[in-house]
Amino acid sequence: MSGPNGDLGLPVEAGAEGEDDGFGEAEYAAINSMLDQINSCLDHLEEKNDHLHARLQELLESNRQTRLEFQQQLGEAPPDASP
Repeated sequence: MSGPNGDLGLPVEAGAEGEDDGFGEAEYAAINSMLDQINSCLDHLEEKNDHLHARLQELLESNRQTRLEFQQQLGEAPPDASP
């Protein structure tokens, strides 16, 4: 995994022989590994987001039911019950 600054921890040698773009297999492997880790983290965040969304929907429905019950109780209360 990379350091706090996003360093790959691998030196990139400028002008290395046989490399046209300045990246070797080790650098590509490190980048690929980092992308896999990022993808895994994003998948985990998406799962948590879906779970939170489902729980919030349940809470919203529960609150609606409770509010309707309170409104029904207030509507059914005798008029002389209020001071």
